Amino acid sequence: MAQLSLFLVVLLALVIPIFMARFQISNVPTAVAEIIVGIIMGSSGFNLITSTHDLTFLSNLGVILLMFLSGMEIDFDLLQRKNNPKGKSQAGKTVDPLKTAITAFIGIVVMAFVLAYILRLTGLFSEVMLAAIILMTVALGVVIATLKEKDILGRPIGQTILLTAVLGEVIPLLLLTIYASVNGGNAEQLWLIILLFAAAIFLLRRFKQPYLWFAKITKATTQLDIRLAFFLIFALVTVAERVGAENILGAFLAGMVMKLLEPSEATKDKLTSIGYGFFIPIFFIMTGVGLNLRSLFAHPSSLMLLPVLVIFLFIAKAPVVLTYMRYFQKKNAFAGGFLTATTITIVLPTLQVARKLHAITSTQSDAFILAAVIVCILSPIVFNSNFVLLPEDKIKEKVAIVGANAVTVPVAHDLHANWYSVKMFTDKKNQYKTYDSRVENLTFLPNLDEETLEKDGVFDGDIVVAANRADEDNIKIARMAKEKGINRVIARLSEVDSKTLTEFNEKGIEVFNSTNVHAALMRAMIESPTVYRIMTDTKNILYSVKVKNTHYTGRQLMDLEFIDQITVSRIKRGDKWLIPRGATVIEPGDILVFSGEFKVADRVRDLLSKE
Repeated sequence: MAQLSLFLVVLLALVIPIFMARFQISNVPTAVAEIIVGIIMGSSGFNLITSTHDLTFLSNLGVILLMFLSGMEIDFDLLQRKNNPKGKSQAGKTVDPLKTAITAFIGIVVMAFVLAYILRLTGLFSEVMLAAIILMTVALGVVIATLKEKDILGRPIGQTILLTAVLGEVIPLLLLTIYASVNGGNAEQLWLIILLFAAAIFLLRRFKQPYLWFAKITKATTQLDIRLAFFLIFALVTVAERVGAENILGAFLAGMVMKLLEPSEATKDKLTSIGYGFFIPIFFIMTGVGLNLRSLFAHPSSLMLLPVLVIFLFIAKAPVVLTYMRYFQKKNAFAGGFLTATTITIVLPTLQVARKLHAITSTQSDAFILAAVIVCILSPIVFNSNFVLLPEDKIKEKVAIVGANAVTVPVAHDLHANWYSVKMFTDKKNQYKTYDSRVENLTFLPNLDEETLEKDGVFDGDIVVAANRADEDNIKIARMAKEKGINRVIARLSEVDSKTLTEFNEKGIEVFNSTNVHAALMRAMIESPTVYRIMTDTKNILYSVKVKNTHYTGRQLMDLEFIDQITVSRIKRGDKWLIPRGATVIEPGDILVFSGEFKVADRVRDLLSKE
């Protein structure tokens, strides 16, 4: 029977996603589907799967890997204001994603404790702290997957929802550790948890440089990056248990350390494959197997808890809707609030800890899990049904061009509207009068000082192009833009001295020189007229895209369904340029340089760049 249970769990882990893909069930998270199938196959249903020693071990390893990968999902760049700039929201207001997310989550915390006290007063559940922790959690993995599907992770509303979810995973986990220490009789050892964080910092500093070396010498038979990841997991899990903290906190910190080591896309894919490919599905299926709905339905008090919990899980996120409505379109604010109500990844480990501490009964735990499953089914459906993708959400990058002239105006017109949102600025009155009627977003700048540039939004975008006639103006603007944290800065310079060029190279500022460009085009016209025609053709020009979509990695160029509609000229892999062939296998992070029509290029770039 034990071997049969293991076989059935592994079989279901394979069949469930195939079934969902075949019948196009996309609104329900795979984890929820696995729990539901576990319920059907476990003691609540056909009783074909029972908990065995092997399955318990694999399930425990699954939850550790789940928390590790959750830690790896945290984008630390978003928590830094220089990498989290203010932008215009869908309601036309200036929004700071980090500040908005913090405000929303503070509201969640307050509401969670209010609802937890109501549960205590009504006699439905007495553990206020435990209930509050569960009510304030957000399933970060589900949120990221849903936002990626809508392709709005880089937009103000997407960043705000994501940051709210990050807080909804990190804060409850820390509170759970404190709760477990106090209720487990280890309150006097609570300060030892600092040792866990100290160990994480030590491992991060210790392995930062060796990790870069590991990445260079690793091979198929060693996989040093994966071995290091598992070392970090078990090192921090061991330290966590030794100081009286929960092992899931150690696993979560290990994921954060691994993220800060900046692993390659290939390493992330391998770790995700190991976790979600085998261990984590076993954890979710066994969670469903362990649910005893018959016992739940036999206890009226626990059964009455179920609908109350479902309602409270939604009400707890009401402050999110109210906060978002100040900055975003009401329908999208409502949808965003519903999405943050998803709560499964932290709830399951939390209940596992609570059962171990005897702080919750088995039937109460089943009620919480079932409520989380119901919410996880409803939330993404409500979000996808109500969220409206506005034009500004479809824009990939914001470009600010300082200088309106015969070079920049045609460029602004030719930049693909589906990929770029362009704003132009000029401090010359005659240029403003000449081009105001021809350029949609042209702003007159009274001067080029830092205060004026910042006030008028020159530094609000992703790319700043300093293209005035005077080199000294462009040098000044480029330096200021880089100091403001702009990712890409391009400066037009008619004459480039070695000192300035060295400085710009070190700062990552790109230099555009008209003389060099014209000379290169003339040489291309003489030596390679076909290449020149491709570069100057307004319908079929060269594009580049970084491959992030794992659906297309590990596949040969000839197997891509759109390969007959584009021409791949070069592939950049790291610092090397590859000559593409039909049998060339695409790897994560490859940059494809290709040509094709606008509509085809749109689709190809969209498909390959989705994470």
